[in-house]
This record gives sequence, C-alpha cells and structure tokens, in this order.
Amino acid sequence: MWGKREDMVVHEEEPFNAEPPRAALAGRPLTEVAAFYSRNHGPVPRLDPSSWRLRVDGLVDRELELSLDELRSRFRPRTEVATLACAGNRRAGLAAVRPVPGAPWGPAAISTAEWTGVRLADVLRAAGPRTGAAHIAFLGADESPCTQPPQPFGGSVPLSKARGGEVLLAWSMNGEPLPAVHGGPVRVVVPGYIGARSVKWVRRLTARAEPSQNHFQAVDYRLLPPDADAHRPGQGVPLGPLALNAEILSPDDGAQLAAGPTTVTGWAFAGGGERTVVRVDVSLDEGRSWVQADVDAPVGPWAWQHWRTLVSLPAGPAEIAVRAWDDTGATQPESPAHLWNPKGYANNSWARVRIDVR
Repeated sequence: MWGKREDMVVHEEEPFNAEPPRAALAGRPLTEVAAFYSRNHGPVPRLDPSSWRLRVDGLVDRELELSLDELRSRFRPRTEVATLACAGNRRAGLAAVRPVPGAPWGPAAISTAEWTGVRLADVLRAAGPRTGAAHIAFLGADESPCTQPPQPFGGSVPLSKARGGEVLLAWSMNGEPLPAVHGGPVRVVVPGYIGARSVKWVRRLTARAEPSQNHFQAVDYRLLPPDADAHRPGQGVPLGPLALNAEILSPDDGAQLAAGPTTVTGWAFAGGGERTVVRVDVSLDEGRSWVQADVDAPVGPWAWQHWRTLVSLPAGPAEIAVRAWDDTGATQPESPAHLWNPKGYANNSWARVRIDVR
C-alpha cells in the first residue's frame, strides 16, 4: 500500500496511518521512503503538479500565486536533512497507563529524510509580511472527515520559526519527487516541530496576527492536563517544538535472545537546532545502574542521532531501559504515568523493552 514495506504496522488503512517495524530504522541515518512513517487525517489527494498552485496572502504587502515551475525558478533550491516525528509517537506507552483515543503508535512514528525545495523564508520575503504579522498558517489540499463539518488539514507556526532557513517548501524526498502519500507535489517541512506542523499538499500560506484557527491547531494537537475536556477549543498548550526523546530499535520488544553479549541500538533526538543529544544511558536493572552508549553525531543540525552499546544479558526475563541527555543537561522523565494526557501526545519517558533471555 502506497509503496510501503509489506511489514509496516498499519494502524488505519483509510486514512492511511502506518509505521515501520523497529528494525527498519536501526542503523539508518536516512529512512528509505518505503519505511518512512505515514500520518494522515483524510484520503490522500491526487494532485497534478502542472496545475498545482500556492497562494500567499493575509498580512503581506504582495499577494502571490506560484506554480511549481515558478517556485523552482524564482527561488534558490535548498536541501535539508530533517527528522519528522508524529506528536503521538510512543502513544502506546501512555495507553498502557490509561486508555487514550487515537492510533496506538509505537516507537517508529519518526523518520529522517533529505528534503529539497525552497526556503519558506525566501517566499515570505517576496511577499513582504506587514507589521502585525506574527504567525504563518498553512492549509493543505486534504479534507479530513474527522471534523464536523469536514475541513482541510492546517496549522501554523510563529513567523520567527517560518523565517528560519531550515523551514522548506519541499518537492523532493531522498532525491526523488515527493510521493503523494508524503504530500506531493509540495509540502511544508518544519524541522524540530511536531510532524503535524509540516503540512502536506500545501496550497495556501497566510500571514496572520494570531495562530491558525484550523481545527488541527485550535482543538487538536494540544497538550492538555489530565482532567481537561479534550474537545473544547483553546484548551491546553499548542504543540510545537519536539521534546528530547529516545527509543530502542534492537532488540525488539518481546524478543527471545541467547544469554551473553548483546548489542542494543536505537535513536535519540533533541529536536535539533541548538540542541543535540550528548549522552545515552542503558540500564538492565530498572535504572539502579547505567551503561553509557556510543552516540553518533547527527548528519545534520535537524536530524536524529543513532546510538549503540554492548551489554551482557543473564538468562531469564529482562527489561532494557534507555534515557537520553541533551547539551542543556535535560534528560527524559522516568515514567509515562507522569506524562499521561487525554490525547496521548508527547510521550518522552524512558524507553523500555522486555525480552526473554535463554
């Protein structure tokens, strides 16, 4: 389905929501398109690149309407390696504490690609945001039946983020034209922010004084306290920058292993930009003692980092726990129970896998 691996974990077929098995991400700085996770809120639109247009309006001096050819020819192309992660990544860990709605995402609703397009900042410079503009809203061509009445998917980021050179209007993924299931012909890529802000099939940019009032900004994708009404607009904090997080990719949860030396690997991500992962710890005794793993340098300032270490496993049931640290000294909270929220977002507690050692 959609050119994905046959062993994808499919949470929904329509809209198509799927993540790869852990092993598909292990040791790969870039995720192959066939394994890249897919998060959608409605049917995937089929758009003709030759008739696609991008409208830029709102609080700007010059409204624009750009074709794909004009976007390519008028602005200098830019390539950025960036990790995207669903806000619900690792939701299954929160659901184990108390039920939450939504797909039970495991640890692989996160992937990294090389994106090519143009800087959003360059397009905004051509439009000239006026005094009072503080947010850039994105609107996609996909219509979500999750809202009443159905509406296109959208969201916004602060103008200060939109002007960052890393934010792209991308038409290419890993050197190939952007696939339809990943937002082709053009999508927004907002490195360091939850994947929902990287709006796919983008067709409109609007400079606004306030954040977007689209359902997926005003109601959904907000971090709520445990007792909040999850359906009330404006509740909680709109999700934006990603929190420090890490996961185990090998061995898999529930694996049966032989006693003795075992290599443990995984990913860690501090959100990018000015934050990087500087340390990853692995524990076999519920956090009483830790082994420090080897951590790769990121392949770009907005990319995840892979790590690995060798541990010796005694026979019997075992649990491997992992936590990461970033260069500000921040680390991950121990328990998902302390992070539970009614939408199941932003689980960055210690990663754990349980294995059977024989």
